Amino acid sequence: MEIILKQDVQNLGFKDDVVTVKNGYGRNYLIPQGFAVLATPSAKKVLAETLKQRAYKEQHIIDEAKKTAKSLLSLAVKIVAKVGAGDKLFGSINHGDLASELSKAGHEIDKKFINIPGNTIKRTGKYNAAIRLHREVVVDFPFEVVAEAVVVEKPAVAVPEVKAEEVVAEATVNE
Repeated sequence: MEIILKQDVQNLGFKDDVVTVKNGYGRNYLIPQGFAVLATPSAKKVLAETLKQRAYKEQHIIDEAKKTAKSLLSLAVKIVAKVGAGDKLFGSINHGDLASELSKAGHEIDKKFINIPGNTIKRTGKYNAAIRLHREVVVDFPFEVVAEAVVVEKPAVAVPEVKAEEVVAEATVNE
């Protein structure tokens, strides 16, 4: 069954793609959920006309995505995490953590567009994530997970408190 996607569907395609799926998947899930429409000849003609009109705008969006990609590659992101024995993290780092670090650096990128191989990171080190800025622009973004610096406090030395009355009393006795 051929359908036209109305929005991006993960592991299937992007908005306005014509894809072939099994009949049950199309009829029972994609079409009722509003993710797709049936690819009739008239729907394909409408899609072709829409894509022609959108081509110029699309080129501008791609250029902006490429500029963002260049600025992302100039960033050096280090995610600070608590570390246990060796280099093993307490918890893990995922695409949401990377998205929040990028937003601190001034780049608002939704976490669903960030793909970390293995989905989570459980050790310190250097890693790469694939960031999809547009269907045609994907950036291989390097980042590093570092251990949190532990501040060692020196134990406070107990200094006996001396009250002002005692100092005055001792000063009068010594005179």
